[in-house]
Amino acid sequence: MKRKCIVAFIMAAIMAMALFGCGGTGNVPEPAGNAGKESQVDAPSASGEAVVTADSPDNAGSGEKADDGKGDAVVAPAPAGSTEEAKDNVGEKESGETAKEDDASEKGEGEDDVADESGNEDAESEKNEDEDAAADENENEDEEDAVEIRVLAMKGPTAMGMVRLMDLAEKDELEDVSCTFQIVSAVDEVAPLLVKGEVDIAALPANLAAVLYNNTSGGLAVTNINTLGILYIVENGDSVQTVEDLKGRTIYASGKGATPEYALNYVLSENGIDPDKDVTIEWKSEHAECLAALLSDESGIAMLPQPFVTTAQMKEEGLRTVLDLTEEWEKLQEGQDTPSALLTGVTVVRKEFLEAHPDAVDAFLSAYAESVDYVNSNVDEAAALVGKYDIVPEAVAKKAIPACNIVFIDGDAMRDRLSGYLSVLYGQNEKAVGGALPEDDFYYVPEW
Repeated sequence: MKRKCIVAFIMAAIMAMALFGCGGTGNVPEPAGNAGKESQVDAPSASGEAVVTADSPDNAGSGEKADDGKGDAVVAPAPAGSTEEAKDNVGEKESGETAKEDDASEKGEGEDDVADESGNEDAESEKNEDEDAAADENENEDEEDAVEIRVLAMKGPTAMGMVRLMDLAEKDELEDVSCTFQIVSAVDEVAPLLVKGEVDIAALPANLAAVLYNNTSGGLAVTNINTLGILYIVENGDSVQTVEDLKGRTIYASGKGATPEYALNYVLSENGIDPDKDVTIEWKSEHAECLAALLSDESGIAMLPQPFVTTAQMKEEGLRTVLDLTEEWEKLQEGQDTPSALLTGVTVVRKEFLEAHPDAVDAFLSAYAESVDYVNSNVDEAAALVGKYDIVPEAVAKKAIPACNIVFIDGDAMRDRLSGYLSVLYGQNEKAVGGALPEDDFYYVPEW
């Protein structure tokens, strides 16, 4: 706008010069009184400043000098057509500058468009990357949620602690974990299923866990202790009150070459009784044989596990529990920096499965701990579930559960108690733990 005003002023000055300087057709003689004076000055411009029409650095070539014979320079009018040319020049200049401005504006807008487009592309790229990452994460979560854990347990206390978990799984009411369960009767059914990878998690005898660890080159890890000792000394009378009272007596037992033998020998030896000289231990192949021998011997004593003790007492009212070997073991551990414990069962997981699905394993363990708490706190309801899954009859379970020492011990406490227990077995027979004590990676201790 400012440029247009200036152009208008210049045009007005040119027109004034043409009118006043040449009358539109020729030169206007200068008055005589002005002879010898300054050059002619045209009418003032709109800005109030005089417009000089004589030659100057600013308007050189716009007019010609002429001599009027008096020695004064007279400014000749601009040549015909000069006004139009000037107007055209000014217009061209203005158009050029305007074009330049338009070009600059268009360039700026173009650059802005490019920048906006580039920014949009970057934002779109980041959005796509975020969406891809979210999709991958959701896919991984879905895969983890879809993992089904195959669980194995043996009939008896090691399976009793799982019954609440089993019931929820059957009703499809478990959160964060999916499980199927298989219960077997014999210990020799466990090893093949684990080694072949047909089950992922199993509840089994503590020393068998160590044997399988060694036989699979460390392919298993223990997650928790599920059952403490379940061995009891019973008699058909009232002659035994302490471990020392066993000296000189005959003890019927089953489980030679396994945990029952090692546990009994440890308790006897630590109380000053030589298992080979001071007592007579008659080993039977089954618990039922022990009970039959006990009932036929009025002074007989037997070592039996739960829940078989409860079953026997329901058949023979006079049968009395005199010693809990778990308690006797704990007495021997008093004052120890890392006390061990008499153990019956632990839970193991295949390391290959653990490494592939750690979150699923942790979710299972959390639900398992809740199941154990439920069983110990709701004996009648738990007993009904024990009967439902044909572990032992419901009536037996009601009386046996409080004496089965069902627990969930994990972390450092699990490692200390289990390692100490295995050390005791190893001291009696290396083969009892597979020929060597397990390394640290045998114990799964997550950093929660």
